[in-house]
Amino acid sequence: MKLLKTKIKGPLLIKSEIFKDKRGYLRETFRNNLLGKTKFPFDVMSFSKKNVLRGLHIQTNKSQAKIITVTNGKIFDVAVDLRKKSKTFGKYVSLIISDKSDFSFYIPQGFAHGFMCLTEKCTVNYKCSNYRDPKSEKTLKWNDKTVNIKWPKYKPILSDKDKKGADLVSFK
Repeated sequence: MKLLKTKIKGPLLIKSEIFKDKRGYLRETFRNNLLGKTKFPFDVMSFSKKNVLRGLHIQTNKSQAKIITVTNGKIFDVAVDLRKKSKTFGKYVSLIISDKSDFSFYIPQGFAHGFMCLTEKCTVNYKCSNYRDPKSEKTLKWNDKTVNIKWPKYKPILSDKDKKGADLVSFK
């Protein structure tokens, strides 16, 4: 496994080897010693239909690092830097991840995360470094003009919570 940098300091691609044969494939997605002292005691899985956009979510008190792996389908994945003292505050990294990708996406604490399902259905697995804390969950508006994410579709399917996301200025 290799860690590859992205255009913002912090988020990484966790590249792994895929072993294929006539039966299918095997891919290692995570090792405990990969990211130093960061531990991941909590796993979550989500299922989405095409054009569903989930996010952009962050926990402000009990912040979570995440490792995103797609096990079915394809997503447009985004991490927005909300670290207050960061030189890249408000900037984002986006990429496409599918069940055929040879990498997972590591998102450190302090980043809002969201994705859009690009196929008929998709299943996304998250490894989280902290347990869910509903009291500290916040949502950054998916179409915030300052962040200006170039989403692949402009009429996504959103939850009520995600429709009410806050502007970037409220995170400063």
